Amino acid sequence: MSNRKHSKNLVDGPFQAASRSMLRGVGFETADFSKPLVGIASTWSKVTPCNMHINELADLVESSIDASGCKGVLFNTITVSDGISMGTQGMKFSLVSREVIADSIETVVGCLGYDGVIAIGGCDKNMPGALMGLARLDRPSIFIYGGSIRPSSINTDYVTVSEKVGEYAKGDITEDELIAIEKVSVVGPGSCGGMYTANTMASSIEALGMSLPGSSSQDAVSNDKKVDCQNAGEAIKHLLDLDLKPSDIMTKKAFENSIAVVIALGGSTNAVLHLIAIAHCIGVDLDLDDFTRIGKVTPVLADIKPFGDHFMSQLNEIGGITPMMKTMLDNNLLHGDCMTVTGKTLEENLKDVDPYPSHQKIIMPLNNPVKDSSHLRVLYGNLAPEGAVAKITGKEGTVFTGNAKVFNSEEEGMKAILDKKIKGGDVVVIRFEGPQGGPGMREMLKPTSAIMGQGLGDRVAFITDGRFSGGTHGFVVGHISPEAELGGPIALIEDGDEITIDANKDILELNIPDNEMKKRADLWKNPNSSPKSGVLAKYKKTVQSASKGAITD
Repeated sequence: MSNRKHSKNLVDGPFQAASRSMLRGVGFETADFSKPLVGIASTWSKVTPCNMHINELADLVESSIDASGCKGVLFNTITVSDGISMGTQGMKFSLVSREVIADSIETVVGCLGYDGVIAIGGCDKNMPGALMGLARLDRPSIFIYGGSIRPSSINTDYVTVSEKVGEYAKGDITEDELIAIEKVSVVGPGSCGGMYTANTMASSIEALGMSLPGSSSQDAVSNDKKVDCQNAGEAIKHLLDLDLKPSDIMTKKAFENSIAVVIALGGSTNAVLHLIAIAHCIGVDLDLDDFTRIGKVTPVLADIKPFGDHFMSQLNEIGGITPMMKTMLDNNLLHGDCMTVTGKTLEENLKDVDPYPSHQKIIMPLNNPVKDSSHLRVLYGNLAPEGAVAKITGKEGTVFTGNAKVFNSEEEGMKAILDKKIKGGDVVVIRFEGPQGGPGMREMLKPTSAIMGQGLGDRVAFITDGRFSGGTHGFVVGHISPEAELGGPIALIEDGDEITIDANKDILELNIPDNEMKKRADLWKNPNSSPKSGVLAKYKKTVQSASKGAITD
């Protein structure tokens, strides 16, 4: 079987001389035309610490591919920074970037006939965007995570700074104290260091079988990460020789493994959105109810930020996620027969993994978990007929009933929080932030962090048709569908309405009579304005519900 299924059509024979001449212009030698071509999709950029080092990793990957007997070809795709744009209009472009990344990888590889692909990502939309592109192409592929940032000297990070803004607004710290923390909390390359969305997605991809074992927890700046990149060449050559494609790896059972690991790690709500979207691209039927089904039997084991005390870097020091996965496999919480990018099954990869050191306090044993079942709760009810996703650890309780404080944008809600207009017993409602309504489905880290920073995390709930950063914690519900832009029930809430969130029964209810709900629906008019042109306008026309992963195809 040929391992040059695609490149041969571009470079073989006399009629492709013109194509070869172009490739000679970028450094190809005659011998390279008989080698499998492997595209390297790099997300390098200096716009964010998450990606500022990925050029160096990409160079290592290119060298390893060339050494394997293949020919590496490096190209770039975009990244944006959620952390920098958070709380601004710029955040509307964050989820859009997932689609742009997927589209650009598919476009370059599809155009240029690469036989295999290695994608390298840092900031959190890089991961699902890359996997979606690799799924659509369905050619031998590997994902490499750029790695996690190391903790600061005072054990603070980006999310810490966000919560300190709430403390400043409350008057607990001065502006000088806030700036002092700001200056030391992000210390070099790598993605945000807790179990936020980047580390959640990196871990989920390792569990899915699409990255090399142990790669998801590695520090961005480390010898381990260099070795991960150096191993990629032989790994992709092996996949090409086997003709092992993403569709052979990303099966329904593999997605079930991925969900289970996300839950065990206490991962981000964004994983729900992204895994459903990736599954769609590879043709696997995955929906919200799969998260509920798996969540009933999977405990939360990790004591990692945002609601734990540890960083990903510390988890890496004791072995990363593979010892946890070995324990889960041994207790029938994972499917061991799933194929991976090593050319071996998950069970084979985990066979010789050593357990964690006995003294560690980061991953709890199965008989003493952080939480007996999933922290990711899929809620239904008259406020969410198509579902909503809650991140409820139980630390703030599991049931909340309170009265609505309604805002039609993140900016309105944030101003009210900082002006101390939110009190215990309130349910903050921020709407028109859904996939279409934003458009772009902004993350609500700043308002939820401000609530936590003001000491209201156990007394105030927060619901939105937008989404949350992996750094968000508290009594929060997002992805409410249908969204306000479509006239969903969240659009009908009025100030003072009683709302119940019940994570035991998985219910989200607006406590008003059915006839009142119908009356409001009949009178409702959309107050939201939409972009008339540009990428956000195009996105609005094609994006589907959050309950379907906010896909655009």
